[in-house]
Amino acid sequence: MNAPTYQVGAFIPFVAAQARTGDWLRTDHLVELSLLWMRANGAHPEWRHRISIVRMAVDLAPDVLVTFGLGTEKAVASLFTDGGRLDYRVPLVGQIHDQCAARLQRA
Repeated sequence: MNAPTYQVGAFIPFVAAQARTGDWLRTDHLVELSLLWMRANGAHPEWRHRISIVRMAVDLAPDVLVTFGLGTEKAVASLFTDGGRLDYRVPLVGQIHDQCAARLQRA
């Protein structure tokens, strides 16, 4: 799993919480959910790398939310397969991945 994919996974819980409740996740919840997502998807970055990815994801999430119209729970849910994994067959997932990759290149 590459770094942009980590970043997509890091901000998905953040964006989902915003779409569902109108509030962003607290930092401790974001870090924990990101760790769970990464482990469930076979990623095991060291904690410093994970924290930097989560920080970039937090910075990127508001832009992604607006740019890609992810303001509703239904919109966020459309990014996943029935098994709860990101569905890379959905063009929007690829576009978000590309935006994350571009952001990481600038970092």
